[in-house]
Amino acid sequence: MIHDIEPLKLNNEYLPKKIMEKDCLLIVNESEILIGQKDDEIYFPKLEDMNKKYFDIDNNSIYLFEIDGVNFFLLININVEEEEKWKYETILMLRDANPMWKVFAATLGGQLNRWYKNHKFCGKCGSEFDLSNTERALICPTCGVVIYPTISPSVIVAITKGDEILLTKYAFGAYKRYALVAGYTEVGESLEQTVEREVMEEVGLKVKNITYYKTQPWPFSDTLLIGYFAEVDGDDTVTLQESELSEATWFKQDEIPENPSKISLTSEMIDLFRNNMKVENIAK
Repeated sequence: MIHDIEPLKLNNEYLPKKIMEKDCLLIVNESEILIGQKDDEIYFPKLEDMNKKYFDIDNNSIYLFEIDGVNFFLLININVEEEEKWKYETILMLRDANPMWKVFAATLGGQLNRWYKNHKFCGKCGSEFDLSNTERALICPTCGVVIYPTISPSVIVAITKGDEILLTKYAFGAYKRYALVAGYTEVGESLEQTVEREVMEEVGLKVKNITYYKTQPWPFSDTLLIGYFAEVDGDDTVTLQESELSEATWFKQDEIPENPSKISLTSEMIDLFRNNMKVENIAK
């Protein structure tokens, strides 16, 4: 999955680091990020690539995280144009890029960029937020409100009946491959209640034997995904929620379409079922 970058390690503790010549810059423009590409791999501009063209980068960069000794900074308030070496690429389209750890870095940068951009002013008093010097937080200098990066819990549900699994396709959006029933947890719900509600809402089915699998950070949508397997309880007739889904089809194990992308919890769970592996034997 996208965050499985071993043997590399992510250190996302916030530290007031000063940007250095060899540090990487994540330059995000709305949903696009500036990258270079060589030999089928992506790479990011470093400070040494930019500081001769743009002034005051020191005061317009925010330390994000470190991956195996490589520091990543978010560039803000400076408009960087494309050139022959550097092009803006839609972050969502990097799902199939290489290497995986740089895709992970790009998506994390995109997530934090959205948070900083969407939270410039305090929702309580309207004052402009200040950056915290001690943690990944924004602080209102007037009323003291403190906010942290947005992380929304969402369930992914593999619904099964014997040797069949229910695969879905979204009604809207850029992703057109098969997926699983998914949805965000509402206020006052347990995760298992979210599973039951989302399955009923999207495909009109009751489920039983709800079994936890594992979790995954999903920076594309500021989400923490929680994966579950569940069995159909009773009638297996699908009633499609057309405002969310364009398709929901039962597939036998040997008929499940292949998905070349292995970055998501969804694809891992589908492969798990395809290969007839027992959830309880590998769930963490």
